[in-house]
This record gives sequence, structure tokens and C-alpha cells, in this order.
Amino acid sequence: MPVMEKILIADSGSSKTQWAVIGDNNGRSYLSSGINPYFLGSDEIFRNLSAELKDLAGMKFSRVYFYGTGCNSNKKEEIVRVALEAFTGCKDIFVGSDLLGAARSLCSDKPGIACIMGTGSNSCYYDGSKIVSNIPPLGYILGDEGGGAVLGRKIVSSIIKMQVPESVRENFLSQYNLTTAEILDNVYTKPFPNRFLGQFAKFIGENREIPEIKEIIVSSFDDFIRRNILQYPESASHEVHFTGSIAYHFREILTDQITKHGLRKGKITLAPMEGLIQYHKNFLI
Repeated sequence: MPVMEKILIADSGSSKTQWAVIGDNNGRSYLSSGINPYFLGSDEIFRNLSAELKDLAGMKFSRVYFYGTGCNSNKKEEIVRVALEAFTGCKDIFVGSDLLGAARSLCSDKPGIACIMGTGSNSCYYDGSKIVSNIPPLGYILGDEGGGAVLGRKIVSSIIKMQVPESVRENFLSQYNLTTAEILDNVYTKPFPNRFLGQFAKFIGENREIPEIKEIIVSSFDDFIRRNILQYPESASHEVHFTGSIAYHFREILTDQITKHGLRKGKITLAPMEGLIQYHKNFLI
């Protein structure tokens, strides 16, 4: 690669996007809000990037690789591509799913089961170069088992329906200064209810030893394994890898569930970016 050539890599979830510049000596990284073409159009994505990534403005990139949630069709990919071209001025732009980014980060050029557990959840069988099969995640209403939004949905429901000890209920309502009416308003009428629900994963983590809360975590992870991972015949013979804040911060409980189901645990990482940088240096630069 020419010395001055710069490559921009992005990994975007529902809540945040991590950016890395490779090809210079600094290896700089940046954060911005989540980019999901199901909720944002090209113009809005461009405005957000311009406001949040001012340090990147004016940089010249030879290639841009963007991996994001919601980038699962040509139409959705094009929404992101148009915004990125307008923001970076680069013509050589690859847009792929966050799941492909996770698979490349976790598995590199080896076959395996790659899973995301962040605000949402997803999984696939990756053959070392491409995604071969994918159980549809379906979002936090119909699926996304084990994701932060589903964990948040379950704790909120349990608190409102008084399925947790009163001390836990009072602590939650006090910590977040929320009424039942405000919770319902955020879930059913305001934008990004998945982000609203996902924020409560922190509370779940802080109270994971309370039996009722631990059961929410355990049952959610069990659901993810049964309804997703075990649907891949390859899970019987390949390692199962995870990336994302939920997988990482609850990795002890997740490991117990992996073992319970007789699966082979692979990597559990907080975020895909470190593996993605290495993958692109090894195979795409």
C-alpha cells in the first residue's frame, strides 16, 4: 500500500458507530451515533456525520469500508453509500452488514459461527470468506434474543408488573427518574425505542446477582442459543464466537450457557474493530 494511502473502516450498531483510519502512522479512531438506514435517510446520515466527525472532514481516503446494522439489501446499502460519498468524497466505498463485519473480525479467514450481542443480536455461519447462512434476527419485538434492547424490555416489564423485589423496583425508578407513563411514551411513541430499552442493560449488569434479574439474563441467552445458534448444523463442529457489549460484559453467564448446550466457545470481544483492522491489513490492503 502506498505510504500516504488512507483507508477508513466503520462498524455501526444501533447505538454507536466506531471509525478507524488505517494507512497512516496514527491509527486514529472516532465515535459517532448509530447509523441504521431503516431509520435514517442519506441526507440525515450526512448531516449527522458532518456534525459528529468534524476531525474527519477534509481527509482523503482511497477506500471506505462500512459495516452496519440494517445494511442487508441493495436499497439500504445505497442509502449509506450516498451519505458516505458525500461526506468523504471517496468513490471506492464498500457497504456490508454489521454481521459480515463481525464474521471477518471474529473468524478472519476460518469457518465458524459468528454472533453479535449488542443493543440487538444476530448470528451466522461464515465459511471463511462469506456468510453462508443466517437465521433472521427479526428485531427486538420479534427476535433479537439476548440483545440489550430485549434485556431492557424484560427488566422494564418485570419492574412495572412487580416481578422483582420492591427494593429493586424503587432503585430502578429512582436511578432513571422514570414513571410508568414516561416508559410507555418512550417505547411506543418516541424514536429509537431500542436505544431507550438498551440503556437498562447497565442496571441489569449492576444487579445480576439478584435471582429474578439473573434469570432474565440466563433465559435470554438460552433463547439466543436455542433459537439461533443451534439452527446451524455447523455449530456442532465449529467454534462459536461473539462480539458486542452484552456478550462481553456478561461473558461469564454466556460461557455457562454455551457449555450447557455442548458448544465450543471461541472469541468473546467487546467490539469488532480491532479484529476488523487486522483483517483488512491482512487481506484487503
